[in-house]
Amino acid sequence: MSEIQETSLPGVGMRHDFTVEDGSRIGVVHHRTGRKELFLCSSEDPDSVAMSVNLTEDDSHTLAEALGGSAVVESLSRLQQQVEGLAIDWLAVAPESPYAGRTIGDARIRTRTGVSVVAVIRDEQAFPAPGPEFLVEPSDTLVVVGTPDGIKRVGDILMTG
Repeated sequence: MSEIQETSLPGVGMRHDFTVEDGSRIGVVHHRTGRKELFLCSSEDPDSVAMSVNLTEDDSHTLAEALGGSAVVESLSRLQQQVEGLAIDWLAVAPESPYAGRTIGDARIRTRTGVSVVAVIRDEQAFPAPGPEFLVEPSDTLVVVGTPDGIKRVGDILMTG
């Protein structure tokens, strides 16, 4: 598998690209505005963009699905297999949850279950490494890491308190 190169583009965003078998480069520029731009560079001049296409969020998801899934999902799957007992899950916070409108610290998730909240997804925006003061809103999705049993208990806590 080709290695993805990451290049910071100050004031623009981040460039992710890799070289394919014929020597061409394919990549995506993730603009700070959220816009994504798919590009192709020829093997003759890997620094000159031969073609680029702006992708909407839906276009990005469709392309990832057409290609058979994302590298992130595959990497997490490999990590789960490498670290025995590790699980990761995405838990939705129902509007009727006793912790909707309260902080992560109020739920004492880590203390009660040993599970860590590593991110919160809200309206397609990610909040990585939220602290105990992070306010959980209805319909947020908590990305949690821990044991399968601990994650099940977090789901129960989110539902019943």
